[in-house]
Amino acid sequence: MSASGHARPIWLDCDPGHDDAIAILLAVHCPNVRLLGISTCHGNAPPSCTHANAVRLLHAYHAPVDVHAHRGATKPLIRPVRSDSEIHGEDGLGGVEGLPTLDEPAVKERVNLDGRRSAVEGIAKAIKNSYLNGAKVSIATTGPMTNLALFITLHPELCEAIEEIVFMGGGVGIGNRSAVAEYNILCDPEAAQIVLDCPVKKTMIPLNVTHMCIFNSEIQRRLANGSSAEGNPVTPLRHMLSTLILFFASTYKSTFRFEDGPPLHDPLTIAYLSRPDIFKTTRYRVDVELTGTYTTGETVVDVWNYLDLVEDDNWGVNGKNCLVAQSVDVAAFFDTFLACVEKCDKVSPLNQQ
Repeated sequence: MSASGHARPIWLDCDPGHDDAIAILLAVHCPNVRLLGISTCHGNAPPSCTHANAVRLLHAYHAPVDVHAHRGATKPLIRPVRSDSEIHGEDGLGGVEGLPTLDEPAVKERVNLDGRRSAVEGIAKAIKNSYLNGAKVSIATTGPMTNLALFITLHPELCEAIEEIVFMGGGVGIGNRSAVAEYNILCDPEAAQIVLDCPVKKTMIPLNVTHMCIFNSEIQRRLANGSSAEGNPVTPLRHMLSTLILFFASTYKSTFRFEDGPPLHDPLTIAYLSRPDIFKTTRYRVDVELTGTYTTGETVVDVWNYLDLVEDDNWGVNGKNCLVAQSVDVAAFFDTFLACVEKCDKVSPLNQQ
């Protein structure tokens, strides 16, 4: 909750992406948060696909009509662009069934003039308006942080209007696209360092924690069945989500040998903003390796306080700049996810066809 007792205003920066798709669901339907808008960028799929996916998902989840998806960075600040079709398919949402295309009239309605504002412009407008109304904005980011780095560089005066930045990325001693680098950070390590250096409270949700949240067969059953005892998805929305996650499970099994199901990385950022009580965190100094021969993109977490830094209110370049999640109540997280599905089921246009 915000200091005023109302739902905290949030912005989601993402690159949908299967697990980003679940993050958008939570951003629209979690208690205690109010989604102001979405910005998209390069990452899991080509930028045209990540933007289209965000628009399609906002429609499927019956997001408020004033919540728009804004196009963002098409490539990293200085490095070659990547995409991850091995995990997410060519368009970022491989395997999904029942999700309308951009050609559907109802989806087209979301692509309006306001939604064509750039990511940086959209973030700036939302933060200014919220701050003028007495509320700081919390930002969740679930992809490469290029948009945020550009925003911070162009609008340093608005940093004071940001409550917190929560990012899914990095790992403490582990990686998933190199021995030590996590994909979101590896895509644009310079952008990640710019965000880590900004004087705003930050929380990192690393692989060490996201790998605790395995979407196993029991969770799949609860998603597919809802309150029904039958074995098939009871609504088109649940069918869509089931196909989405089953594809994600298959690629995680073939690529990373996750036998019990895929980890749901990105939704943990929204869960943290909605229910920080289910997480345990520790404050550290975190930096990104930018020049290592084997370690580029590694999040270097000073767990032993080797730098002998103190906690202060700056959160910037000279101190412990980041809360790092250590654990999450997995059962509580999946209960939150399934509660959002239940809520969405009642309003999703997919179920009205």
